[in-house]
Amino acid sequence: MNKSTVAEIRERFDNDVDRFSNLDTGQLSTIDARLSLELITEAARRIVPNAENLLDIGCGAGNYSIMMLSKLPNLNCSLVDLSQPMLDKARERVRKEKVKSVETLHGDIREVDLAEGHFDIILAGAVLHHLRDDQDWETTFNKLYRLLKPGGCLMISDLISQDTEVMTDYTWERYGDYLQEIGGVEYRSKVLAYVEKEDSPRSMNYQLDLMKKAGFRKVEILHKNMCFGAFGGIK
Repeated sequence: MNKSTVAEIRERFDNDVDRFSNLDTGQLSTIDARLSLELITEAARRIVPNAENLLDIGCGAGNYSIMMLSKLPNLNCSLVDLSQPMLDKARERVRKEKVKSVETLHGDIREVDLAEGHFDIILAGAVLHHLRDDQDWETTFNKLYRLLKPGGCLMISDLISQDTEVMTDYTWERYGDYLQEIGGVEYRSKVLAYVEKEDSPRSMNYQLDLMKKAGFRKVEILHKNMCFGAFGGIK
């Protein structure tokens, strides 16, 4: 199956702003969404307690930045997203928090121009699974590493795959059962079809290895529940 293009992904998120503005209803299909949000932001707070500059990639409606600001107020927040309506909503919501400054960048994290060695914290919530081939993944992780200050951290919460076919089959079966429990058979089919069309997740092990290859001196696993995980690296 041909995967969704960047333009198709942008259009979908342009039309889904209200849903993603509510963590309780906007991420029902994500197992442990609220827990992972808490874990990666709290980890970032402890790793870089004197952080000044936050980069939120694929920021959506701003949930991750808002949670980060509740733990570390008065950050300079740079928000990146493909969707201009999402960025507009994120800016509106983040400005209501105790924030020092808010900058929005409309575009693909692979292409937007950002200052290297500038950010203390990079948050990547449910975004990297849109990367495609090995080169795409490696280039993006190398870029994120360069954007961080020494001692800064990249914290990820995302859909993940497994390293063996038998475990992949098992986790998708479990995930399908979870979806059916919360939304019925039709919802299960709809979400799994959407994942097949739009997403190309990689395993947590794969991404941790990429971090080490890029130069991160430490990597940490915070949480893993079947095909979702929270983890990160420290430069």
